[in-house]
Parts: sequence; C-alpha cells; structure tokens
Amino acid sequence: MTDLPPLAVDIDGTLTDAERRLDPRVFPVLREWAAEAPVVVATGKALPYPVGLCEFLAIPINVVAENGGAVYVASADELRFTGDRAAAERVAEDYAEAGHSLGWGTVDFVNRWRETELAVALEQPESPLREAADRHGMRVIDTGFAYHVTSPEVNKARGLEAAADALDRSPAEFVAVGDSENDAELFEVVGESYAVANADETALAAAHHVTDAGYGDGFLEATDRVRAEFAAGGDSA
Repeated sequence: MTDLPPLAVDIDGTLTDAERRLDPRVFPVLREWAAEAPVVVATGKALPYPVGLCEFLAIPINVVAENGGAVYVASADELRFTGDRAAAERVAEDYAEAGHSLGWGTVDFVNRWRETELAVALEQPESPLREAADRHGMRVIDTGFAYHVTSPEVNKARGLEAAADALDRSPAEFVAVGDSENDAELFEVVGESYAVANADETALAAAHHVTDAGYGDGFLEATDRVRAEFAAGGDSA
C-alpha cells in the first residue's frame, strides 16, 4: 500500500512556531497531502479560523473546530454543532460574578464566533473557572493557549469520527499530529498519532510517536516519516 492515509492536524503549537505564527513551510505539505488524501484540520479555535486556513490554502474545507463542537466536511456540505453554549455562558457569568473576566479585552475575537463553548485566557485564575464549570456540568480543557469551557461529551475524537463518516473513511485510517490535552482523545481513535516535541504531558503519553523537533518542525518531521514509510510500501503502524 503506497497511498497516503488521511491526515488530522491541529493548528496552534503544531503548524505554528512558539509565537503562534503559522510556519509557511507547512503550506505546500498540506496542499500536496490534500491532493492525495483527505486532510482534516482539528483545532480548538472557533470555526472561522480553520475554514479560513483551508480557504487560503485552496484545500477542501474539512474541519473539526471548537475541540469537536463544530464539524464541517466539504463533500457532505453539512455543518454539525454539538455542545451547550448556553451552559458555557452561565459558567462565564458565575466567573464574572466572582470578579474575573475571560481575559481577552473589550473586543473578544477569541469568542466572537464561537458557537459551542467559551475560551478563557490562561492568565486568568483557573480554580474558580473549574469550580464554576463543575456547577454547570461542563469541563475545562487546557490547550496550552487557553482554557476551554465545553460540554463533557464534546472532544476532537468524536468530531473526527463525524468527519471521517462524512468522508466515508474510518478514524483508524487517519494519522494525527498534535500537541496538547485536546489532542489526546483524538490520538486514541486514529491509526497512528504523532505528538510534536513541545506537546504537553497528556498528549505525549497518548501519542504513538513523539517527534524530535517541536512546533512546525515537528509537523514536518512527522509527515516526512509517514511519507517515507508509505513510499516504502508499508504503513505508519
């Protein structure tokens, strides 16, 4: 078997550098991969961000956004939302009553287009946020870039399962590359997973492989390894 497997890839910390700047070297890799196999961008960001990335890369818009809360696959042309934004907003109200803000300033572009969850800046107090989330049946995910308040049943794994079904693929066919807690559950349902070297402990423990390099360099290392293995007639297992 020499065909490339479908690819699921995170954005922040995986396609970027340490300053969250997209590494331009990943652009041709993603375009070339998408010409051979499905590419799903799986991120904690709000839906417009991965959609915009796919749009400007001129690849099919296949996205799992908001940690699995929003899923869109171009060929199916159906947008699916899962989660409880109202409960997330009640958590934010409790948090504000305790004297804390979401931490993004007056114009909050981080949450403006978010439809299934809320994100809180890492500089804000974590304990009262988790306490408020518990009261409303929500959970908090630390992605390394924000605290995400989301429904317990929402995660990237379930999002990818929905995307894979729309693509007429199995999640086990996918190779995934990521770096944080929200990627760990994704790693559990794919056939092969790579944590880049800068990944947090949860992602490192869940991944099948860990790259020597971090950030965009780690993504390039992972995709080079998968290409080499498939070119040799094997698979990435």
